[in-house]
Amino acid sequence: MANIANTPKPPYYAVIFTSIRTKTDPSYNKMAERMVELAIKQPGFLGMESAREEVGITVSYWDSLDAIKHWKMNSEHLEAQQKGHHTWYSSFKVRITKVEKDYGI
Repeated sequence: MANIANTPKPPYYAVIFTSIRTKTDPSYNKMAERMVELAIKQPGFLGMESAREEVGITVSYWDSLDAIKHWKMNSEHLEAQQKGHHTWYSSFKVRITKVEKDYGI
């Protein structure tokens, strides 16, 4: 079931991960699920949204740049990053931005 993250009043930060996958690797989905489990437990995590067609986009929301830094250095996340660089993605880009305003219904 798709959900839109219920983020707090700005400011907060967004990490935008855009990727193009290589051919299917059966270990990818299991690792992706594990990364969500770990991120949710990470201090400063606020929520996540993800979609995949030809290009995958995952946006995770964080309360601080320090929280993002600590997530990037999580040992299991580091392992997933290495696997992504070498096996799962033909290309990717990470963007970090400060959210100053949000609105919606």
